[in-house]
Amino acid sequence: MKSRVRIRPPRARDETEFLEAVERSRAVHHPWVQPPADSRSFRAYVAAARHPSFIPYVLCLTDGGDIAGVVNASEIVRGIFQNAYLGFYAFAPWAGRGLMSEGLSLVLRELFRKEGLHRVEANIQPGNLSSKALARRLGFRKEGLSPRYLKIGGRWRDHERWALLAEEWKPRLAARRRATS
Repeated sequence: MKSRVRIRPPRARDETEFLEAVERSRAVHHPWVQPPADSRSFRAYVAAARHPSFIPYVLCLTDGGDIAGVVNASEIVRGIFQNAYLGFYAFAPWAGRGLMSEGLSLVLRELFRKEGLHRVEANIQPGNLSSKALARRLGFRKEGLSPRYLKIGGRWRDHERWALLAEEWKPRLAARRRATS
């Protein structure tokens, strides 16, 4: 089955499309995330990709190339930890269509295989049912609650910790390959 999305790094020339997508997606994102919403913050986001502890991806539709969402691997720690934190969000009108499942699967494959990470963690606000369902669907397990973990929208917000290990991911890939053979 052909994937409906592909992943790639964000580029400076994505600025107009990206910022328009952020604007039309405000209701989808509030109060969960605050993506770059102006030229200055978008340029800083693209420039941050040069830092080895941050790998951003945009999810683009295979047909047409429109940017449908974002996945960021941040605070990457190498050495004996091999860990990253994931942030992700879809853009309207593509939210709720399963594209994030496909895109995040592609990102996880990159992080575990190419980047050699052992663990990825997604911190999700308790009321963000869509993101928690996505994490669960991809094999993440809930590890606990971090009170007042991240400051979003000017408020410290609780987050649930969801994690996935490389060895937990590999069997999922093998099962998926067998199912499509």
